[in-house]
Amino acid sequence: MDLHTISDRALVKMYMTGNEHSLAELIRRHQEKVYTSIFMFVKDEVLAEDIFQDTFIKVIETLRRGKYYEDGKFLPWVLRISYNLCIDHYRKVKRTPTITNSDGYDIFKFLKFEEDSPEKVMIKNETHKKVRKLVEQLPDEQKEVVILRHYADLSFKEIAKITNVSINTALGRMRYALINMRKMITEKQILL
Repeated sequence: MDLHTISDRALVKMYMTGNEHSLAELIRRHQEKVYTSIFMFVKDEVLAEDIFQDTFIKVIETLRRGKYYEDGKFLPWVLRISYNLCIDHYRKVKRTPTITNSDGYDIFKFLKFEEDSPEKVMIKNETHKKVRKLVEQLPDEQKEVVILRHYADLSFKEIAKITNVSINTALGRMRYALINMRKMITEKQILL
């Protein structure tokens, strides 16, 4: 049986009935998005690795207890667990989390592009850097929505659930983020 072609929902059911390989496939399938979203919150590789491991320990414990009821929404469920663990970490150290990108991280690296000329690649990389810098200057709530929407490709309903706000609030935060980014582009005369 080729696990690569099986849906997340089916893999979860297989794991819950004892197939350990199905969990390995779920982790392989989603590890990059989960780890990167954690890293974007904590901006520390070692801490991100610890929270990533804690996330999947919690996932395994929940699945083993038969308490998974996310109706086929495995990745958003795992991202919500990781988000909550990041928030828990900051509560423990009595700091407010900041949702920023590190200088070395490109939130757009997961977008699929055609093979481009080296010149086009340089232009895209420069544009991505400029956009990243704009995102970094947004208020935390707006950064969070932009990252979850454009990096993790979550719906506004999923973002609202993860961040414990209404869908309208999540949409409003995205709207204000775009307005603020356009304003910064105009004020600083940034060419994208």
